[in-house]
Amino acid sequence: MCGIAGLFIKDPKLEPQLGALLSKMTATLCSRGPDSAGFAIYSAGQDGKTKLTIAGPTPAYDIETAAKRLRDAVAPKAPVATHYSHAVLTLASEQIPKAKAWLEANLPEVDIVSEGQRLEIFKEVGDPDDVAALFGIGGMSGTHGITHTRMATESAVSTDGAHPFSTGADQCLVHNGSLSNHASLRRMLEREGIKIKTQNDSEVAAGYLTKQMRSGQSLEGALKSSLNDLDGFFTFVVGTEKGFGVLRDPIACKPAVMAETDQYVAFASEYKSLAGLPGISSAKVWEPKPATVYFWERT
Repeated sequence: MCGIAGLFIKDPKLEPQLGALLSKMTATLCSRGPDSAGFAIYSAGQDGKTKLTIAGPTPAYDIETAAKRLRDAVAPKAPVATHYSHAVLTLASEQIPKAKAWLEANLPEVDIVSEGQRLEIFKEVGDPDDVAALFGIGGMSGTHGITHTRMATESAVSTDGAHPFSTGADQCLVHNGSLSNHASLRRMLEREGIKIKTQNDSEVAAGYLTKQMRSGQSLEGALKSSLNDLDGFFTFVVGTEKGFGVLRDPIACKPAVMAETDQYVAFASEYKSLAGLPGISSAKVWEPKPATVYFWERT
């Protein structure tokens, strides 16, 4: 099962509503994925600054104290924002390697959920509506975002196992489907130094995209390569600093629907997730083709 939604805003007047619209879209997908949920929000960024989003092993972990310890060790004046079980530190980009090394040495239980000039990822175990409310997603603004509701079938229900998964700075992936060759891919990725923390096949897909891009491929090229290298069925939605992309497997096994107006481009696993969007009655609505990479990005 699992459910995916994504929204790319063309009209700046809608940007303050990004979180509210994404939350409503996600609410219709709770039955497809009641175990956990996650949101990737692309909001305003600053040149030369990187947002580092971190989370502890459980919601009960004192992430605010951990974030302040990291800030004091790396950049004492850096802003820290706590959102339920996650914290976002805004650091000078050149401070990121030092921050990662400090976390690994001093707080190995803390995970880096995402990094980027604009990207913040928030994900947690629980009913998707509850997850959205706990993080305050409805009040967040931005240019675009993607979201996922998970029904765990091949691995444990955990914060780490929830989507989205980071694939690099300002990039992330959500996945609906199942991969049959994820075990062999995991071993290959680990031999090449890419850490896979969970048994989730979707994290393996994210690691695969990371590997392909490290080898010099573009994200679009990596997605096209996945059509040959990943066995199984899948719909991928990827977030980038400028927008988002969609790819379905060659037989388009999992449901997917798109809608586009002059104000936005939207994706969802079911049409009902699009029904509450403004102007949907006059939108162009269609199913993305199999084995075809689509991208919508700001120039």
